[in-house]
Amino acid sequence: MTDMQLQITFDCADPDRLVRFWAVALGYEPPPLPPGCANRADWYRQLGVPEEEIEGIGDDEDRLVDPAGVGPSIWFQQVPEPKTVKNRLHLDLKISGGRDVPLETRRERVLAKVDELIAAGATQTTVLYSEGIDHFGVVLADPEGNEFCVA
Repeated sequence: MTDMQLQITFDCADPDRLVRFWAVALGYEPPPLPPGCANRADWYRQLGVPEEEIEGIGDDEDRLVDPAGVGPSIWFQQVPEPKTVKNRLHLDLKISGGRDVPLETRRERVLAKVDELIAAGATQTTVLYSEGIDHFGVVLADPEGNEFCVA
């Protein structure tokens, strides 16, 4: 199947808030609106989505794309129920450069990204490091509690 596309979907309460956060985390951006659409709600109307399902959307964003066109798209689907348990699937943001880079340099890179993401609304949950192990990472939660790793 050469025409398959991968989309990652986050169930969430506030899509626009998570779009803003994950745009910082991933360097992704909202896709441009199709011609004839003034906002995301217009686009949904053009797709035939019932009005009661798009009420209140307006200019809010609910999806991101990789500007390079390489990574999967991400849709933030608004759902009524809150997150209640640990993710069974999570994202790893691999920004350290890998094991060819000295551990201290990898640690500095990870902590710089962690600081940026905490400023954008993440919460740190766990540091993944043990003396003598050639790995450093940090587990964070996005503004709605979805866990992910920076390593």
